[in-house]
Amino acid sequence: METWTINNHDLDTQIKQARKAGAASLKNEPRAKAVRYSAARRQVVVEFTNGCTFIFPADMGQGLAGATDKELADVKVLGKGYGLHWEKLDADLSIPALVVGIFGSKAWMQELARRGGASTSPAKAAAARTNGAKGGRPRKSA
Repeated sequence: METWTINNHDLDTQIKQARKAGAASLKNEPRAKAVRYSAARRQVVVEFTNGCTFIFPADMGQGLAGATDKELADVKVLGKGYGLHWEKLDADLSIPALVVGIFGSKAWMQELARRGGASTSPAKAAAARTNGAKGGRPRKSA
């Protein structure tokens, strides 16, 4: 196995670069400054350091579905604002992931998609009938 070595000058340079990158990310990336739970709407409301607000349905978050209002209200911002934590639920959600629509692990997101695909509505039924009248789902092209 190869052994890596680094001299003090290179190490100091890398540390300075890392600190600069960290300061830039603290300034530019979405970070939570406050979080609260709205029991009336069953939503988690996150206020960001840049003045924006992000709201999501509590039941979409992995580990939050089915929790009581009291359990959901006991939420804290983690560290420098990159996460949310529910102690009693042993649940953590990442702010950068939430902002891009990731509410949990890959398996959790697949379950949310499955639930969405299983839902029915008059519009979905009409679209299925129309597609069926055309001969069903088109074949995949090679």
